[in-house]
Amino acid sequence: MKQGLGLGEIVNLRRARKQRRRDQDDATAAANRLAHGVGKAAKREARAERERAERTLEGHRRESGGEER
Repeated sequence: MKQGLGLGEIVNLRRARKQRRRDQDDATAAANRLAHGVGKAAKREARAERERAERTLEGHRRESGGEER
């Protein structure tokens, strides 16, 4: 018999199906993290930037002598 023409590798189909399912779930989770996930540090940074912008804007407001509209 020639080399390489023998029987193939024995595969446990149950394990192969489970592994394929895990790989698909991992890919789906990675896509969801990209689409929806924002890390805690990024949220903190965005909130700090927003608060900084609000303070700057508030500091530049003019005080009106009369009533406000």
